[in-house]
Amino acid sequence: MPRPAGRPSQTEMAVLGALSVEPMTAYAMREAIRDVLGHFWSESYGQIYPTLALLQSEGHVERNPGARPGSFVFTLTASGKGRLRQLLGEEIRIVPPRNGLLLRLFFGRTLGVEGCQGLLRTARDDARGRLAEYELLARKVSEEDRHSPDLPFQLLTISAARHSAQSVIAWADESLKVLDALESPADDPERSSTT
Repeated sequence: MPRPAGRPSQTEMAVLGALSVEPMTAYAMREAIRDVLGHFWSESYGQIYPTLALLQSEGHVERNPGARPGSFVFTLTASGKGRLRQLLGEEIRIVPPRNGLLLRLFFGRTLGVEGCQGLLRTARDDARGRLAEYELLARKVSEEDRHSPDLPFQLLTISAARHSAQSVIAWADESLKVLDALESPADDPERSSTT
């Protein structure tokens, strides 16, 4: 299978990285990427299977019969470990952010204070929910993988996610105070003259 020109290597990195933890079926990999990496990395399911086929054709993974008929377990080969190290050593590509919340807040004067407050409260609630998930995940990973050499690195990524959620909560609280001051009748001559 020829390698597509200009194909991003990020999917390869996710697939090879998942297999570096343990051999698994394509389905188990899809679930692992969704349930574990999904907290900080999204991967198109439609890319996992073609990437596995490509990596197999290049000798980076081996496909062996699984426990169930028709299932296959993929295992990382020595060349696959080398390819993973190569990919991990590449410069990180910074992708321009597309944050719908910040885009709406930037044009918040048109949306109005109440609309912006609603967006911020939703963002804060979502961040609180994610923070609770990350704390639960950290406990779960610590218990299940306490002897794994991967544990310190997994906890680093979970810690980053927790800090990010805490930052959103603090920012939303601060922003809500700013907006509360904007809608104060004492600060708005038109509103105070009509009341």
